[in-house]
Amino acid sequence: MSSGTGKLATKSIAIVIIVAVLNAVGLSPVVMVFFTGAVFVIWLVARRAQMREVERIFEFYMAADAILREEERRWYGFEIAEVIEHGESLLEMLPDPPPLNYFALGALYQRLGNHAAAVQYLSRLTEGEHGDETHRVAPSSQLRRYVTMLRRLEQHPATEPQTLSAIRNLERARQRSAEKMLVESRSLIETTAVTTVAETPAHETKPTRETKEEMFSTSAPLSSISAPPPITAVLRDIYQDETGASN
Repeated sequence: MSSGTGKLATKSIAIVIIVAVLNAVGLSPVVMVFFTGAVFVIWLVARRAQMREVERIFEFYMAADAILREEERRWYGFEIAEVIEHGESLLEMLPDPPPLNYFALGALYQRLGNHAAAVQYLSRLTEGEHGDETHRVAPSSQLRRYVTMLRRLEQHPATEPQTLSAIRNLERARQRSAEKMLVESRSLIETTAVTTVAETPAHETKPTRETKEEMFSTSAPLSSISAPPPITAVLRDIYQDETGASN
């Protein structure tokens, strides 16, 4: 018996037990049918919401693969930014996102030219346990559903061939280029930092010229400087000298 069949049988047994309890309490068959139907609808809605979360992961993979693989197409920046926003929203939904999600985000940020963000995501793959699937021994319910759907796609590739192709393309790129892309982004960050420092203009201090000439000697005190005699005294002295000479 598969895990899916076992879970379905368990839920069916639980529904039968609930109906039996309600019957023992003395509720009418109409109320029991209504209650059972409501529970079943709520379960279907919750189940669909959970599956929709997993489908959003595969949609992100397809969009990321299209941008990273089709290099001859001129993608607009806002298109890449929207796909990145989609991928980062998955990180809030998944407490333990798959490593392929980190790689896709790092590669997209590098394609957009944001090498700092690219290093942030790519370093998680090569310098920590985030990049090794074998370390995920206690998965969340979201990751477990993701893996279940992934194995189902691998077992039945004809059901979603484009989705499976995108996943395989990203996995090959991750194995082949993740470390190289990380080194390139770090090198570009260091080069940009060095260039910025080299292009920073040096502030040269030039001595200011004195535009006003000194009127007095800096060594003489102000008390030693006497004012010139008035013009009347000068004229009187000259007149007296001329009178004395004529006599």
